Amino acid sequence: MIEVLSVLTPATIQDLGRWGYQRYGVPVSGVMDEVSARIANYLVGNPDNTPLIEFTAGGISIKFHTSAVFAVTGDAVLYLNDTKLNPWESYWAKRGDVLTVKLSKGMYGYIAFSGGIECRKILGSCSTYLRAKFGDLLKPGDKLKLGYSLLTRKAGKRLPEELRPKFDNTIRVILGPNIDHFTPGGIRTFLTSKYTVTPESDRMGYRLEGPRIEHSEKGADIITEPVPRGAIQVPANGKPIIMLADAQTTGGYPKIATVIRVDIPKVVQTRPGEKLRFKAVSVNEAVQELKKRERVMNAIRKALRDDWNLYKIRIGEKEFLTFAGVEED
Repeated sequence: MIEVLSVLTPATIQDLGRWGYQRYGVPVSGVMDEVSARIANYLVGNPDNTPLIEFTAGGISIKFHTSAVFAVTGDAVLYLNDTKLNPWESYWAKRGDVLTVKLSKGMYGYIAFSGGIECRKILGSCSTYLRAKFGDLLKPGDKLKLGYSLLTRKAGKRLPEELRPKFDNTIRVILGPNIDHFTPGGIRTFLTSKYTVTPESDRMGYRLEGPRIEHSEKGADIITEPVPRGAIQVPANGKPIIMLADAQTTGGYPKIATVIRVDIPKVVQTRPGEKLRFKAVSVNEAVQELKKRERVMNAIRKALRDDWNLYKIRIGEKEFLTFAGVEED
């Protein structure tokens, strides 16, 4: 069991989301940065969808009431008691230890525990969705029961620096589906301008401030239609909104573009006051980028559970990481 001692900014229990219920008006929810969350679980030997703690910039402090193996991902500063530790590594904590974490950059970090967190599933998921009162914000005094797991060989795992997510401010998008609701000049403005994330942004969507995007004569309203994660709506004020994990399932604002899935973590790790810019790509490029990412994620998962070995090789002046399978006796 672990106990929450302090929470400076919102923290919740999340998994990969509540899939299959959007037709009933229930958002998917789930983690905001699926790459960082999945790697946190890999570091402690868990499957992708194991419930974990998602914390925001100010951080959280927890006390261990039992021995556990944990890992923290994100641009985090963390201490176990008075000892500074590194993110992207797994560690052993004993009863009475106190873990304190906060973010130096980015908006979302993750704490995974071997065996996960036991929680009541709603519609098949432990994800917190506050608007429907599915779960709640973590608060001081909350006690969370950890799932059972053999802890041997779980601590001491480390994700190499080269494989940790790197975020820039260029967000790749697929134009449309309501592109005819925007003038050529409006589309050009969207693709050539920088937009600032505003403090009004949240898990539902990131509101952006920047040059106004001009609508065509078709206007700023459409017949309500589905809203996928990453959809960029532009209401009448011409300011884009990127729809994210807790977004509504349908909406009546035209969508100028949709963020490709592999770039959604870059969006959500952008803090208010920081800027984004957009680059149009093809559907095929988006698919290929997702396939490439998933090959890397699968290799990371296998390397961290010792199914594959990870090697660093040098070719000329450049170094590369490569994975190789482990031969069984």
